[in-house]
Amino acid sequence: MTKEEFVKDICTGIADTLPDPQAYDPSINHAPKRKDILTQEEKKLALRNALRYFPKKFHATLAPEFAEELKQYGRIYMYRFRPAYEMYARPIDEYPHNSKQAAAIMMMIQNNLDKAVAQHPHELITYGGNGAVFQNWAQYRLVMKYLSEMTDEQTLVMYSGHPLGLFPSHKNAPRVVVTNGMVIPNYSKPDDWERDNALGVSQYGQMTAGSYMYIGPQGIVHGTTITVLNAARKRLKAGETSIKGMLFVTSGLGGMSGAQPKAGNIAGVVSITAEINPLAAQKRYDQGWVDELHTSLDELIPAALKAVEEKQTVSMAYVGNVVDLWERLAAEDIHVDLGSDQASLHNPWAGGYYPVGVSLEESKRMMAEEPALFKEKVQESLRRQVAAINKLTAKGMYFFDYGNAFLLESSRAGADIMKTDGKFRYPSYVQDIMGPMFFDYGFGPFRWVCSSGNPKDLETSDRIATEVLEEIRKTATPDIIGQLDDNIHWIKEAGKNHLVVGSQARILYADSEGRTKIALAFNEAIRRGEISRPIVLGRDHHDVSGTDSPFRETSNIYDGSQFCADMAVQNVIGDSFRGATWVSIHNGGGVGWGEVINGGFGMVIDGSEDSDRHIRQMLLWDVNNGIARRSWARNTGSIDAIRREMERTPGLNVTLPNFVDDDIINTAF
Repeated sequence: MTKEEFVKDICTGIADTLPDPQAYDPSINHAPKRKDILTQEEKKLALRNALRYFPKKFHATLAPEFAEELKQYGRIYMYRFRPAYEMYARPIDEYPHNSKQAAAIMMMIQNNLDKAVAQHPHELITYGGNGAVFQNWAQYRLVMKYLSEMTDEQTLVMYSGHPLGLFPSHKNAPRVVVTNGMVIPNYSKPDDWERDNALGVSQYGQMTAGSYMYIGPQGIVHGTTITVLNAARKRLKAGETSIKGMLFVTSGLGGMSGAQPKAGNIAGVVSITAEINPLAAQKRYDQGWVDELHTSLDELIPAALKAVEEKQTVSMAYVGNVVDLWERLAAEDIHVDLGSDQASLHNPWAGGYYPVGVSLEESKRMMAEEPALFKEKVQESLRRQVAAINKLTAKGMYFFDYGNAFLLESSRAGADIMKTDGKFRYPSYVQDIMGPMFFDYGFGPFRWVCSSGNPKDLETSDRIATEVLEEIRKTATPDIIGQLDDNIHWIKEAGKNHLVVGSQARILYADSEGRTKIALAFNEAIRRGEISRPIVLGRDHHDVSGTDSPFRETSNIYDGSQFCADMAVQNVIGDSFRGATWVSIHNGGGVGWGEVINGGFGMVIDGSEDSDRHIRQMLLWDVNNGIARRSWARNTGSIDAIRREMERTPGLNVTLPNFVDDDIINTAF
């Protein structure tokens, strides 16, 4: 397709003539069939809802086709309307636009749906088994058309993938406001999502899928590297300094979990990652994100032990069920240093976890046709997995929950995962590592995308970020020196580690001061022409401020407010009037529907004075909202961090907690 044809297709939206039906491509990793949850009347409603996107003249043709999709897949994806052009992040100038900000958003959307990036691209799912950008291809086409027409004085309103429309606003308002899955709390159980999604009225946006800010597995590899490094450091004995030769065992090579082997390599350990889906494992191998593929434990385990003995740095994938791996390691009494799990257990009944002893294909059939039996098999599998893990931790393995609802779902399955005091046997990685060391000080997954698509711009941005962090380090306080050192090492090595999948993007854990100074330096470089096109700033919602998630991001909040979502909601409201180009608020993501509220943003900076102002105002709020909340929860690192920020920033005056002696509390009762 020529550039002119691409532009015409974008601007057309839903054409006046029907495109030809498209063949189902078996080479693409497709979403599993969803269970048959709608009544006959609800199925009619789902079909009526889908057909409202199209003129009446198409209805007789599309109605039986969409009804068959609903029967075959449990959803109406509208495959016929999937674009014929290749889906990837093009340079910003190739998109038809009246607003440069809108063009940047189009670029980010297409990156989320790039087959090299997305988990199930033809079902518009980016990662996590159900993290969707849109519910169907009609929504995609309408959104791209709206963005091509939008001016800097309009805002596009998005309801769970559906474009409500363009509304008049003003230059400093967000260009897009996104909500995903914002259902009434009493209707937020997993089956409610299945029903609402099948009806075409709601969707699961995950964290960065439905907010157009996913940058491939790189988006989590930095945080995973930090986690693995610091988990390994916990295993060091007195006088030891090297983690070389440590063995790390985990699962998941799909979307975000695909970062684990790369993180293991950067950290310098031997890693084994189990993945049940051969297509997902092969994709990560082809992309160079995992070094070796193994289908036999008889072959894998000796190879891993040899690598440990020789203190190699190597990542191995086991193409099989993780329970078989754990049970074999436990049975043979093999020493494992670090253990975790990153299967999508926030989505256990619809493809996020596959039970041991059942093939991949049989699992897909069972989850759709015999959901009760499938649930029973999954829970039995979790009980076995935990039993094997417990044997290895008794021999000294450090196991941590990676925020994927592993502990939560294992407890619901009746696994031996609880202590006598009713708390989980194992810590969340946020409780032990990311919370007290990073989030409490404001360090989080700051990211940027070079809209030119030019690797040279990314190289320049890496250099600028390094220079800024090294300058900050000169006067940094001792409590954040270690974090800065790890981040400086990361950004210096980022280019060498070939982290780019899809857009020319980078992630870097930085605090409020670091993010602001890096962004201002980028804006100045754009102004000078040193960086050739605008940059999109963003972050994962997996951050100090964007997410209220009691079993992950806010699991180290101990004042009882970890189940409250004020922070995430306030984050989005505050970002929206301080300069964000788009904002998003989601129910679900990472740990499950009904378990978390996520807030996110994207900001286009173009070298202007407006961008300077937006950077200073919005990034300050985006980080310090969370630090202030954490300080009120009596997290001492956050109290120190917010005090430093108040000294730096005129007009910032945060309520700080008073501490009470334990004996006063105890004697009161």
